[in-house]
Amino acid sequence: RMPEFDVIVLGTGLKECVLSGLMSVSGKKVLHMDSNPYYGGESASVSPLEELYKRFQVSAPSKSMGCGKDWNVDLIPKFLLANRESPLVKMLLYTEVTRYLDFKVIEGSFVYKGGKIHKVPCTETETHNSDLMGMFDKRRFRKFMSFVLNFEENNPRTHHDMDPHRTSMRDVFRHFDLGDDVVEVTGHALALHINDDYLEQPCLMTIQRIKLYSESLARYSLSPFLYPLFGLGELPQGFVRLSAVYGNSYLLNRRVDEILMEDGRVAAVRSEGEVFRCKQLICDPSYMPERVKKAGRVIRVICLLNHPIKNTHDANSCQIIIPQTHLNRKSDIYICLLSFAHNVAAEGKYMAVVSTMVETCNPEKEVAPGLALLEPIMEKFVSISNLMVPTDNGRRSQIFISRSYDHTPHFQTETDDILDLYHRVTGSEFIFRDPRDADADSDD
Repeated sequence: RMPEFDVIVLGTGLKECVLSGLMSVSGKKVLHMDSNPYYGGESASVSPLEELYKRFQVSAPSKSMGCGKDWNVDLIPKFLLANRESPLVKMLLYTEVTRYLDFKVIEGSFVYKGGKIHKVPCTETETHNSDLMGMFDKRRFRKFMSFVLNFEENNPRTHHDMDPHRTSMRDVFRHFDLGDDVVEVTGHALALHINDDYLEQPCLMTIQRIKLYSESLARYSLSPFLYPLFGLGELPQGFVRLSAVYGNSYLLNRRVDEILMEDGRVAAVRSEGEVFRCKQLICDPSYMPERVKKAGRVIRVICLLNHPIKNTHDANSCQIIIPQTHLNRKSDIYICLLSFAHNVAAEGKYMAVVSTMVETCNPEKEVAPGLALLEPIMEKFVSISNLMVPTDNGRRSQIFISRSYDHTPHFQTETDDILDLYHRVTGSEFIFRDPRDADADSDD
């Protein structure tokens, strides 16, 4: 008999791992495969450093780079919001994969404006000390932030006569008379939106995102972000250990030869002469090229440095957003910096990634404003990848495909994709329950 599974997952990128973990915890029989000999797919963690040079066809690193084994270079580093209310953190806690991981706070969150790097203002003190805004702007911004932090969806008294489900965010900003510069910083650096579409959308989502940022910041005061020690590569490995607990298995380095269909629905996966039957399939775009389309291109430049970034108070890790509306671009440029402090680089060394969506035929010129803030750069590695998205929701075929990783250095967009996939796969919303309360619902 052919082995049968409820779900087969192809690819060990973070999104596939989280979904596979959620399926395992909910009692499904899961088989997780990857055609690569390493975990992480396009968001892999590369170590030792020599591997990174090989991957980008650059001649070997010099002795000044320190010991190659001390480097764990994430090809697509992304920060997590440090908050139990953040959906991704909820999913990690729900699967209990967190017990295999050690997180450490990111030391700063900045925005580059008017030729200078500024701390993203969020608290009273930061706003007071910020040279991003004039005195009157500060007063208005403080009133706005006080409204956001006291806002409760189910308490109309906190709504200032605005309707969370109908009033647009643009109207909320107008109500508080915030200038364009302040709006840009608020929407992009606090709510972490990737473009300005949110301005015309109901304000509730943006208010919730600013609250999430602010409450995450309140926990650690340096920044609202966390990152695992030794890099994101620790996440898939945590999920491998987790799936073993539930009796599910991971197969690495397995060629996927064919996805077998019956009556337009997925039936099985054929791999190296074996056939594994399944009811549902979850995969990244590389396994299903005929079911995805290109939605854009992302440029990422990995830079190795021997110094922190100037004017960031020597932060060993940080995020810098360079808002792009004033450069007539649609996408912001992002910088995320990590270092030996998170055990992803050799002692005294730093790794920064500059990223954005490609909008011209000269992508390297597009990231130049970001690279300029990192000089001098010891070594850089440029990658340009297609952002692929599924052509349908998978309900008919039961094949559910994740989107490629976007250009942001945080997990907001990816979390939305995981929640959306979860909903499509299970037909229900993800509801967080503390796994320790699981006994309460074991009698169904």
